[in-house]
Amino acid sequence: MKTNAVRLLETLGVHYELREYEVDPNDLAAETVAAKIGMPPEQVFKTLLARGDRHGLCFAVIPANTELDLKALAAATGDRKMELVPVKELLALTGYIRGGVTVLGAKRAFPAFADETIQLWDSISISAGVRGTQMLLRPDDYLRATKATMADIARGK
Repeated sequence: MKTNAVRLLETLGVHYELREYEVDPNDLAAETVAAKIGMPPEQVFKTLLARGDRHGLCFAVIPANTELDLKALAAATGDRKMELVPVKELLALTGYIRGGVTVLGAKRAFPAFADETIQLWDSISISAGVRGTQMLLRPDDYLRATKATMADIARGK
């Protein structure tokens, strides 16, 4: 499957592997996706879109088994406060729907912040831009392709 995210990685010459899984529209949780592709949830990263009061929109990339620490993200972005963007706004802002959001190939290049645990792994899994397909790649390649800044932005659920 050739998504915008896949095309971008190919253009950059980044090696990746695709993993497909059965989608349950009633359970789009990243932890469920991790189980379906046979990876630990801390190695599968979900992409959220947040809005800051000073600097606007940014992506936050965190492990599947964590929650976004909005205060920590605000500190990383230089905002006073952050909020998650409502699901109904995702498609218009990113070109992706819930369960398929990724920094790679998004409609607009918002700044990206990745939780620092991303570097603990030889490979990570992120959405390929559609529900039902994940891409596995090296964290260094992901950080380079997304120009993401690493920060301590995730906390346990």
